Amino acid sequence: MTTSPKAANAAEKSHSRTNSLTPTPLHTVSTRKRRSSLIIQHLEDDNLETKVDQVINPNVNANWVHFKGAWIIHIVIIMVLKLLLNLLNVFDNDWNWTLTNLIYNIGSYIMFHQVKGTPFDFNNGAYDNLTMWEQIDNGDQYTPAKKFLMIVPIGLFLILTHYLNYNLNLFILNGLSCLCVVVPKLAISHRLRVTLY
Repeated sequence: MTTSPKAANAAEKSHSRTNSLTPTPLHTVSTRKRRSSLIIQHLEDDNLETKVDQVINPNVNANWVHFKGAWIIHIVIIMVLKLLLNLLNVFDNDWNWTLTNLIYNIGSYIMFHQVKGTPFDFNNGAYDNLTMWEQIDNGDQYTPAKKFLMIVPIGLFLILTHYLNYNLNLFILNGLSCLCVVVPKLAISHRLRVTLY
């Protein structure tokens, strides 16, 4: 049984097509992702569907930073904390300032950098993986609201340094507290996750 050259040529082409469609070891795709053993991980950018969900409705969870009084409330909270600690009259003035700083910094860290997602379900879970800091101004860095929110703990630290009469131990404690709140606000920390488990 002899075959014509055209038929042999066609058979070779179809054989080469089927061979090119079978995956080689270099082209195999692993469907299971390996869990990273790193403590610091970078969150991937949102896909197109998530970006569309974010744009459709305003983010009520993060847009409050642009309302009237949203900036002043931080100053009011600091003043009320200081007055309450003075009224308790348990500690001296140096520790009252330090506790005011620590309470404000812990509260703002939890609020802006620890809690993820939104309490509202307007955006189909588009913000579930993002902290409030990453949601503000759609993740843009160094906007006026973000600059103000970064200046408040720095300004509080500078005021404390003066009122604490440059006490070295309290300076270090307040300085570390300030760093723990300011570093997550920097552009290099955008979408970084520190996981201990």
